[in-house]
Amino acid sequence: MSTLYDQAMEEMIEAIHEWFDEQAKRNDLEKTVKRTTLQMGIFDDILLEYKPGRTIVDSVDLGLDDGLKSKNTGPFTAEQVRNEFQPRLVKVVQERLDELTDSPLIDYRFTFRGKFPTTEGKLQLTLLEYINEEKKEQLLERIHTYVDTKLEHGTYPTKPLESFFLTRHLVDPELFPELDIAWVIAQYERIQELNKGRQDALAEHRGNIIRALTDWAENRFLPQYYDVQSSAYRSNEYTLKPGAVLEQNESQAGGESQQQAAQPIDLLLYAAVMILRYEPSYSKPRGLTFLELAKQLGSSRAARMMTEGSGTYAEEDIHVKNEQVECTANDVLSIMTIMIRKEEASAYEQALAFMIGLLKQGFPKNYKIKLKSSVKQYLPVKGLAKSDTHRFFANALAYPDLHPLLEEYAREAIEEFEWYADTEGEKSCMPGTYAAFGLGLADERYFPLVEFYMGKVDDEHQLVQDKFTVAFAEKHGITASSVPALVACLRRSTDDLKLKIQPELENEEKLALYVQQISGLEKYEVERVLYPIWGKVEKLAALARKAEGKRKELLLELLQAAGK
Repeated sequence: MSTLYDQAMEEMIEAIHEWFDEQAKRNDLEKTVKRTTLQMGIFDDILLEYKPGRTIVDSVDLGLDDGLKSKNTGPFTAEQVRNEFQPRLVKVVQERLDELTDSPLIDYRFTFRGKFPTTEGKLQLTLLEYINEEKKEQLLERIHTYVDTKLEHGTYPTKPLESFFLTRHLVDPELFPELDIAWVIAQYERIQELNKGRQDALAEHRGNIIRALTDWAENRFLPQYYDVQSSAYRSNEYTLKPGAVLEQNESQAGGESQQQAAQPIDLLLYAAVMILRYEPSYSKPRGLTFLELAKQLGSSRAARMMTEGSGTYAEEDIHVKNEQVECTANDVLSIMTIMIRKEEASAYEQALAFMIGLLKQGFPKNYKIKLKSSVKQYLPVKGLAKSDTHRFFANALAYPDLHPLLEEYAREAIEEFEWYADTEGEKSCMPGTYAAFGLGLADERYFPLVEFYMGKVDDEHQLVQDKFTVAFAEKHGITASSVPALVACLRRSTDDLKLKIQPELENEEKLALYVQQISGLEKYEVERVLYPIWGKVEKLAALARKAEGKRKELLLELLQAAGK
């Protein structure tokens, strides 16, 4: 056993030294930490995974085997790992850390973790928690200086890299053992305020805030009250601990006034609202989970938010009621409830104005409509979900005077990587779909809207554009005004689309319009817009060989554009 122990120890120590030696060779250390004053070091964590003959040390742990019972057992007991391996391994790592006290390689804190196969199964341990007190104090001073100069008294946009670090620091219990929740939320709000004019950067800042809060919620706050079962393949599962009691005295979150008495639960609710308002559709369940967990803990605000919304919007903006229509909205559940009391243009006009106003204020675009109306109309496009959302827009499209307002709605609603909440699978569709489709079929004035819409379509996760393309071609055919929109549709088509317009393209003038429209496209795009009509380019080549005159020239141009 001693020989086996010595071999294992030698292998692990060698892996530790290899990692430190490899990182010490880097020539970008100083340059990396000088990008921002808020980064004290590059690494704050390493994992040693002992596998006889294949032991590794890395700063990245994918966690693919977390939560799984390993069938592979090891030769050592868990007690041996703790009592014999851990002290020696910690000594080796501590010695390397002592050498790097002033190096930018190591952050102000450093965690050394290990995974070991034992006779009892897989054992995961935190072997060492190291704190460099000097770096910690220096970082705290830098944080307060940054907040004071760049946020509280700053007037210029900030850098996403700075918010990447700051958002995490503000909820780091080692840096701030007693969180001032109201102050933390105020800094997050200020970051967004300073960057509101730069949409791409603002989205990145919000992503940093959300990831910092998610990490805090899942790894710091919720484990105090819940037993957490995590997995790399599915969402966390939470089981309320016996006797878990939430600290009371909740304050306001999610855009309302903050009070000094704010509790950590307020930060969880703030995180939920941020996720629900700004994250893509696939992330929304996490925000709803945070709300539900807060509700289980007895949070009255969480319960209210699930029925009334986050409180972000003014009452007059989320509730409209008169003789013609009643509209209410809940941004937490992403639902707009619309009751049409009188089936007339004015009712739908008010409902559309209600939606546009909320969307302009940041209402989640992946919402759904709960409609109460005596009219049931749907667009003449096969394969769309027959939902309340679909029905509302089909009903509104029956009033030509509302078409400009519907276009305004569509341009406000259209958002890549978002989908209406009441569609899924093959019927998933981006916000603005029904208005854009209906207008595109109704009038050539809205062909530019169709092009705009298609430019935003995520064709890997949406198929309904194929259905519309068929309806569009049948309705409008190939004309000088329709062909740009048609090609825009084909550029977002899938391999399943079959467009039966070859007979129409027998007309040389129409074929010339088509050829002219695809000039300038990349070769792969040309193949994509040809396939739904002719199939593989070999079939088009065969047609070109048989053709004569101007038609032959045009078909050869198509083949040349496709690189054939």
